[in-house]
Amino acid sequence: MNTFRKLLCVASVSLSLLSSAQAHAENALRIGLIPSEDSQSMIESSQLVLDQLQAQLGMPVKPFVATDYNGVIEALRSKKLDAAYLGPFSYVLANQVADVEAFAVAVTKKTGKSAYRSLVVARTDSGIRSLADLKGHTFAFVDPSSTSGHLFPKAGIEQAGYKPDELFSRVIFSGSHDASILAVANGKVDGAAVADRILASAIAQGQIKDGDLQVVWSSPDIPESPMVWRKDLDPALKQKLAAALAQVKDVPWGDQGMLNGFQPTSDDAYDVVRDTAKVLDLDLGKMK
Repeated sequence: MNTFRKLLCVASVSLSLLSSAQAHAENALRIGLIPSEDSQSMIESSQLVLDQLQAQLGMPVKPFVATDYNGVIEALRSKKLDAAYLGPFSYVLANQVADVEAFAVAVTKKTGKSAYRSLVVARTDSGIRSLADLKGHTFAFVDPSSTSGHLFPKAGIEQAGYKPDELFSRVIFSGSHDASILAVANGKVDGAAVADRILASAIAQGQIKDGDLQVVWSSPDIPESPMVWRKDLDPALKQKLAAALAQVKDVPWGDQGMLNGFQPTSDDAYDVVRDTAKVLDLDLGKMK
């Protein structure tokens, strides 16, 4: 429980990254983005979406990427942000401590669905073909609050009959999916847990070669990362934001590919994430 309790504590992040102009801007939507990539890359890969959202809303949109997942949760909790793009597990955490709710998920033209998977990968030339082969090897998770980079693969490893702290010789948290992918590709660690779409994006962008890494484990479908808003956000702005996101189309959004709008979602869609947390004996009710 120690690791989980750390997640429940208010993250000691430096909110100085949010300028005073952003933190107190009037008539601007302040939106947070989880750091699945480094901060600058995350903003750059989201810029076209943010620009289109700004045009649809008719008001400035101010993005913020924290140094870790809990940084965005804390910014929501302290009302420095109005809305955010969160991972499924970081949403479940934020729903408990920051009084936010999921309201939309992206739909891409490539998949036509709003789900993805967690993968455990290793170098193809490593001889590692299964979770059992990872015994005694080094491993990278992404972030304690990452769904596909920690929660689901850790649960999968335990359901397979292993304990990460006994299976691996050393475990690190890389901070982002792309960092984990490169860590495996460059031999810094022997295996890692990453999102399938981010691995596909890394290959498409030439960060690694197709065939360099192989999948040794895959999760069931995970509900897509949601857009969330603070529950106390002005109802008129909520309505306007949901309508605007539905019209954000034909622009690329990082690893998600070409967007075909956002469709409504609800808190109930993330019960599977809560159920997975129970596999790890994580008591979400003690978050408050």
